[in-house]
Amino acid sequence: MNGRIAASVVLFAIGCSAVLQAANGRGLDPDMLDRAFERASGLKRLHALIVARDGRIVREKAFRGPGLTRPTNIKSASKSIISALIGIAIDRGVIRGTDQPIADFLADRMPRNGDARLERITIGNLLSMQSGLERTSGRNYGRWVQSRDWVRHVLSRPFDDEPGGRMLYSTGSTHLLSAILTKATGRTTHALAADWLGEPLGMTVPAWERDPQGIYLGGNNMLLSPRALLRFGELYRNDGIHEGRRILSQGWIRESWTTRTHSRFSGHPYGYGWFKTSVCGHTVPYARGFGGQLVYVIPTLGMTVVITSDRSARTRIGGYREGLASLVRDDLVPAAIRADGGVCTPPE
Repeated sequence: MNGRIAASVVLFAIGCSAVLQAANGRGLDPDMLDRAFERASGLKRLHALIVARDGRIVREKAFRGPGLTRPTNIKSASKSIISALIGIAIDRGVIRGTDQPIADFLADRMPRNGDARLERITIGNLLSMQSGLERTSGRNYGRWVQSRDWVRHVLSRPFDDEPGGRMLYSTGSTHLLSAILTKATGRTTHALAADWLGEPLGMTVPAWERDPQGIYLGGNNMLLSPRALLRFGELYRNDGIHEGRRILSQGWIRESWTTRTHSRFSGHPYGYGWFKTSVCGHTVPYARGFGGQLVYVIPTLGMTVVITSDRSARTRIGGYREGLASLVRDDLVPAAIRADGGVCTPPE
């Protein structure tokens, strides 16, 4: 009798486990997941980590910082948000397309007798950081944001390359996109973000920094919670659809993740506001912000990973950048592959 009861208990437990797995979708190897979160707890600058698969949160934890639901400064991960807004503007016919010259919107902000190449810069060039204009990031950032007119300052920079040339990572390029959105719609970039992304995704988009003319900073200092970032990443993983409602076109996501240039810092491909890397043979587009603000999307594994961090120092200091990369490369992605019965073979 006891043997039959014990067997029944085992079968019941197996059945419950199977039902739970079916209800929750694919999971991650539990040992590897435990190891990942243990390692994450040792990264003293890491604030929050969320891992989702097939649309469900497998595990999340706020190790320190503002928590999972309070907005935090996502730094340059904002560039991926601005890219999404440009995609929606194109879908709605507010902007003609990525080949449209920025002079159609900003001719009155360009310097008199300026370089003729300004007329050749397109929306797409700004999205892919290929405007050719001198960077306003890095050592030039402070001088730029202290200027009286951020848009004119960007447009008055000398050309370091031709439009469509090499990647010159510059927050000024994304700020021009914010100015274009404002000019094309007659609405602030914050209002567009709240209406076009916040409302349909059910996430709060607080106001953030503006330039002296009242244009919201494009490409830096936006405020979103880790949970909101997850919803944004899931939107891309689901080909632009959230709860049955199309918010972004599949075509825009494909365009955003198409390699247009490469970062001279990491060597990683760059599209329209998104970097890319490869882990265990899987393509991994990711949004990245200063200090370790990251959204990784792995469509082939049905997986999204969000990381927020203390933004007081560069990620390369103290090996923090490699620590974050290792979480995804060595633990989380292999944990999904192992849960599916596969093996992650590192490249030779």
